[in-house]
Amino acid sequence: MPRAGKQSRKSRKKRKPPIQVRFGKILFDLVLFFLAFTVIPVLTYRVINPPTTALLWMRWAEAGYVESHPRFFKRWVRLDRISPHLVRAVIAAEDQKFFYHRGFDWRAIEGAIKVNLYTDRTVGASTISMQTARNVFLWQKRNWLRKSLEVWFTVLIEALWTKERILEVYLNVIEWGDSLFGCETASRHYFKHACETLSPVEAAWMASVLPSPRSWSVMNPQPHVADRQSKILRAMNRVQIPVRY
Repeated sequence: MPRAGKQSRKSRKKRKPPIQVRFGKILFDLVLFFLAFTVIPVLTYRVINPPTTALLWMRWAEAGYVESHPRFFKRWVRLDRISPHLVRAVIAAEDQKFFYHRGFDWRAIEGAIKVNLYTDRTVGASTISMQTARNVFLWQKRNWLRKSLEVWFTVLIEALWTKERILEVYLNVIEWGDSLFGCETASRHYFKHACETLSPVEAAWMASVLPSPRSWSVMNPQPHVADRQSKILRAMNRVQIPVRY
């Protein structure tokens, strides 16, 4: 009897799944975990406003952990309560094809690659969707991991959110100046009134600093900022946006 027991244990060991099967199971579990870890937050933020982002906490740390520095969004504004002039100005400045692509402006990406390869300049081709994905779900430092995740999250928000939701989140989470997050906070800081009542000129000024909001100034604009504001103001009338905007 003891010998039969030993043989039974040996036979069970022999029936152990091959390494390919075990590796496949581990890989499958990792894929499921990755999907859950990325898809669930995107679905959540489709209906719930993000309370904070990694950038808010990074800026708080850079400021020396000052209590007065914002770590959470306090003035979230629905898209229908944001001035259509600001919507138009931001699209004119950042992504004129926003309503007509699925997250990536391939022509702009191709142009940026050529400029970066063959000149001393460095330019980007991030759409509003890509910037939203980066600002809400990721960190700011550039590397291949972040860029890869940025692409993935862009695909997710384009698939699971509406264009209106992407715009609303974008306008409420991006940086508009030093310690200024969200269009309502920025509008009240710069122009002393709600972003719902921004004029075309004011909206163009706010959009003009988005490439570098902590070094470019709305209130004391550098020459290149003033030039950019003028171009945005002219482009706002040419941008093709659905009639509701």
